[in-house]
Amino acid sequence: MNKAQLLLITPPFTQLNTPYPATTYIKGYLNTLGLPSFQADLGIEVIIQLFSKKGLRQIFSQVKKQKKISKNASRIIQLEHSYIQVIEEVMAFLQHKNPTLAFSICERSFLPEAERFAQIDDLEWSFGAIGVQDKAKYLATLFLEDLGDLITEAVDPYFGFSRYAERLGISASSYDTLHSKLQEPLTLIDTLTIELLDALIKKEHPTLICFSIPFPGNLYSALRCGQFVKRQYPKINIAMGGGYPNTELRSLTDPRVFEVVDFICLDDGERPLKNLIEYLEDKRPIAQLKRTFCLIDKKVRYLNGSKDLDISFHKTGTPDYSDLLLDKYLSVIEVTNPMHRLWSDGRWNKLTMAHGCYWKKCSFCDISLDYIKNYEPISATILCDRMDALIKQTGVSGFHFVDEAAPPSLMKELALELIKRKMNITWWTNIRFEERFTYDLCRLLKRSGCIAVSGGLEVASDRLLAKMNKGITVSQVARVSRDFTASGIMVHAYLMYGFPTQTAQETIDSLEMVRQLFENGIIQSGFWHQFAMTAHAPVGLDPAAFEVRFSGPEHAGFAKNDLIHEDPKGADHKRFSEGLRVSLYNYMNSAGFDLALSKWFDFKIPAPSIPPHYILQEIEKEYKKTPNSAAIFLWMGTKPQTKVIKKGGVEVMKLSLVTKQDEDTLLFPPKTGIWLAQVLTDLMPSQHYQKTTLKGLEKDFNGHDLGNFVHFVESPAFKRLSTLGLLLI
Repeated sequence: MNKAQLLLITPPFTQLNTPYPATTYIKGYLNTLGLPSFQADLGIEVIIQLFSKKGLRQIFSQVKKQKKISKNASRIIQLEHSYIQVIEEVMAFLQHKNPTLAFSICERSFLPEAERFAQIDDLEWSFGAIGVQDKAKYLATLFLEDLGDLITEAVDPYFGFSRYAERLGISASSYDTLHSKLQEPLTLIDTLTIELLDALIKKEHPTLICFSIPFPGNLYSALRCGQFVKRQYPKINIAMGGGYPNTELRSLTDPRVFEVVDFICLDDGERPLKNLIEYLEDKRPIAQLKRTFCLIDKKVRYLNGSKDLDISFHKTGTPDYSDLLLDKYLSVIEVTNPMHRLWSDGRWNKLTMAHGCYWKKCSFCDISLDYIKNYEPISATILCDRMDALIKQTGVSGFHFVDEAAPPSLMKELALELIKRKMNITWWTNIRFEERFTYDLCRLLKRSGCIAVSGGLEVASDRLLAKMNKGITVSQVARVSRDFTASGIMVHAYLMYGFPTQTAQETIDSLEMVRQLFENGIIQSGFWHQFAMTAHAPVGLDPAAFEVRFSGPEHAGFAKNDLIHEDPKGADHKRFSEGLRVSLYNYMNSAGFDLALSKWFDFKIPAPSIPPHYILQEIEKEYKKTPNSAAIFLWMGTKPQTKVIKKGGVEVMKLSLVTKQDEDTLLFPPKTGIWLAQVLTDLMPSQHYQKTTLKGLEKDFNGHDLGNFVHFVESPAFKRLSTLGLLLI
């Protein structure tokens, strides 16, 4: 092998609205090496093929062969021609290519409707009288989901818009089921996937194909693709990496996997891939690969003899979205909640502020693995350079930072750099609810383009939060959420139930906390999930320390991650699932706050022990904190205009402060007004901004002999400056 021609593939399915970023990261790194590569998201390409006139004809042809179908499927079949007639116009609309179609869709006579449309409540209430585009997206999404239901029932039971054959990859301790499935005839989706892959191979002539497998719902398709390549193009090498192998396949011993793949790389892919390329080019022995499984003498071997260090995060290059069909992704609205739709509506460039997690202590998290434990941030300057490059490449100025938990200090520096560069972007990310997120910092983040944050409240119980080692309290979450919300930033809370030793009382008390958080309007979105014990988290590594018992599954050579456990001291957690889901749906829609919690469950529950106004009392408390000595002032307003006027026969300085929406005036003694006008100008973020702390401001104030500094900063006029845009962060 002389020089690797790499083909980077994301197999079906991940997201409809935006590419999963793994291959873009790898392509960006390969660019720094001068290595040519081509990337493709087969997921969106299969969706485009499937939901076309030709694709629907194939679907209906297969459905009609079924002897027994449901009433819903029968209705869709009767409307076959209506579905085929509008499918391509609907797809174009969801790709932002046919916006005027929204008016026809909203009339409710253009689209054929089946069972999914029964879930519609009040569209006017959800979208308002003028939200025509959003209404139409929602209705078009239901239209696609009806077709998806038909596919699942009568064509391919493994189909899902953001996953495929997911249950084959979940908790697959044995490879037997997957191996058997690979011996079966190809499904329609298999056929479409392989046809697209075959065309890519014939066009690009790769010598190495790399499949990125982020989730269980990508695994089966990757194996099917590998099987095809091995049969039709046996000289092409196949590598696999990504989130699924990183978490699930660290104990791999079953050699059958290597019938369809040659190499499986773990953790950060840059260095293992570079070493693999060098091996394939005869530049290093196989024993010197890095974190790579392969088959040697019919036995699975884990090779990690490379002495090369991992590639530093700031040297991995700018993600590269070229080759991807960016204009083909679909903006769908699955639920009307504004925070939830960020995951499915609109194109987002995905970036990471820091590798790993700066906290890395949560007992339910895979903190023993590289993607969590090895924390390395990059500078705000490099981040903004990468963002600027991506905007120019993709034409999209929206960014989703996919950090485990974005560091508050780096978020502050990023916001400052964005404002200094006058970059008009929209962004959102994941956080920890920690007190470093002050109201002023939240306002700065909002000014820089931040629209939403998501973070783990988890169990909403201080005892269990301490047991989880979250480093937060419910009261703290409430105050931080209040500050984000007051700044105009939406808040999504990840919620958990069933943590080891969690009692029924604690589950109900957690729900009461969540009810109050929504009732007081300080979080706008949430999602409950049941605790899952994983092999690489502290609770999985030492179950006894958390008072639970491991009860399976026994590892059978393939995946090892999800663990079954018994919780002798805990409640019957599954019983609470439906009540938690339904109550949260209502709270997110500002409904049901006055209902007793018992109304959400079909069994007797304990009464909540949380005072009914606990959250309100916590967010209204005054928590006076001494400003950090390193905190700096920023003036987010415009340059003040000054004018000396007379008021009551005395000369005063009038500062006119113009905002985008309003104008305000403040009066000061002339000497103080002149000084303050210059200070505010100097505090405006720019490339020449000089950091000014509270101590520095006091020194400058006293140096101009302007009086008592404490009286000045406590004056109503100075406090008014805070509401107009003077931040201390």
